[in-house]
Amino acid sequence: MIRLDNVSKQNGRQILFIEASAALQKGEKIGLVGPNGAGKSTLFRMITGQDQPDEGLILVDRGVTIGFFSQDVGEMSGRSAVSEVMDGAGPVSEIAAELQQLEAALSDPDQADRMEEILERFGEVQGRFEELGGYALDSKAREVLAGLSFSQEMMDGDVGKLSGGWKMRVALARILLMRPDVMLLDEPSNHLDLESLIWLEQFLKDYDGALLMTSHDREFMNRIINKVIEIDGGSLTTYSGDYEFYEQQRAMNEQQQQAQFERQQAMLAKEIKFIERFKARASHAAQVQSRVKKLEKIDRVEPPKRRQTVSFDFLPAPRSGDDVVNLRNVHKRYGDRVIYDGLNLLVRRRERCCVLGVNGAGKSTLLKLVAGSTQPDGGSVTLGGSVKMGYFAQHAMELLDGEHTIFEALEHAFPKAGQGSLRALAGCFGFSGDEVEKRCRVLSGGEKARLVMAMMLYDPPNFLVLDEPTNHLDMATKEMLIAALSQYEGTMLFVSHDRHFLAALSNRVLELTPEGIHQYDGGYTEYVARSGHEAPGLRS
Repeated sequence: MIRLDNVSKQNGRQILFIEASAALQKGEKIGLVGPNGAGKSTLFRMITGQDQPDEGLILVDRGVTIGFFSQDVGEMSGRSAVSEVMDGAGPVSEIAAELQQLEAALSDPDQADRMEEILERFGEVQGRFEELGGYALDSKAREVLAGLSFSQEMMDGDVGKLSGGWKMRVALARILLMRPDVMLLDEPSNHLDLESLIWLEQFLKDYDGALLMTSHDREFMNRIINKVIEIDGGSLTTYSGDYEFYEQQRAMNEQQQQAQFERQQAMLAKEIKFIERFKARASHAAQVQSRVKKLEKIDRVEPPKRRQTVSFDFLPAPRSGDDVVNLRNVHKRYGDRVIYDGLNLLVRRRERCCVLGVNGAGKSTLLKLVAGSTQPDGGSVTLGGSVKMGYFAQHAMELLDGEHTIFEALEHAFPKAGQGSLRALAGCFGFSGDEVEKRCRVLSGGEKARLVMAMMLYDPPNFLVLDEPTNHLDMATKEMLIAALSQYEGTMLFVSHDRHFLAALSNRVLELTPEGIHQYDGGYTEYVARSGHEAPGLRS
């Protein structure tokens, strides 16, 4: 359906693709992977014609429809979320808009003299709307939006009043309703809660078109795709199988390439030693010449490209008391909405509590109450003895001074630390060399999250309160964070929609429900086994 034929592309001085080829066939669901900046978004733009290759061809079969979802959703306002979503369905949305105008005209006394003409046109347009399945489309649009956790009120309200994250869901819903022959999805799992994520996963599994997507959510990717295209060092390499198979295959290929490289290096060293030893002897001149020619003809095996992997070792956190935080008879409401009505909860030392609950259940509110950034309306929140808390929230990234460089931000946070240890810290969190001179205002969401995390973990607290710490993080950084937090000896209370992260780090589950907190001993994996569902909103 789509073919990339010997494509080369350069952005400024950065070479993204060198004679790269790949194909997307009917029914294939492909994960596009590669390090940040490798060219994944550029590849999407070239397929959709927003960007052109410098050399080579991108061939799309005649008549193939393509739906492209990217993080850049553009401006939306003045219409309901349902209308915005239906707009992606093509001609039927234009007819729906005309139908609305005609309905308004029918009840407009100023147009009474045109009533017969309007009625006639209304009949024609209504017939065409029915023919195209317009009435069914409205209910389908609502079904998709409900799957992405929209309430009826949000569906019918002005889309302009929604936050950026919810607008992204509207943009995603447009593509899903469109059901094109090919979907290109650039990070569709960002900004989704766990219930929406699992709903989308099922939708994409059932979708019978071709799919090319990127995602930093390993579990999500693994359950949907049946093929991987990897971008690295300018080339595209295709692997059949899911994400897990790709990782195993890639590691095996690297080992084989390393072994070949080492064998060839040993052989070359032997030949060079012979040439050096006998080049001055006339009796060996023919042999030396023959070996020199042989060496010139040999195809050199390159060593495998080493991905820059970051690792972070915690300094030991000071020990806290056994009771870390105690919430007693806590009441909290926002306006008429009751969030907590007599909540009791005790978190003990070394517990790693993940907090689950549907949208609006009060997950972030619980973390804010514990962190002291919001106060209860009634009851008490008490921290235990010797508790030193670190709180990671999405707003923490907005508090960075935009004019500071990364290094200045770290220096400001730790004025007594040596330059060497701060550079090492920056390196652990993926800021190497000159990158530490970047100003905070130009950092991406993922870079800001890494910087805030670095500042929080350098002098480690013994109680970590983390609200969606994996948002914006790529897979490599997530793996580093999981590895680091696995060794962490303090207490954790966290919210995340990343199932891999939840399963790897939790040893207790707090499920927020209208009836109160359901507590499960054992981590997220045990919770899934015992409850029979992966998220509270998915109860059958």
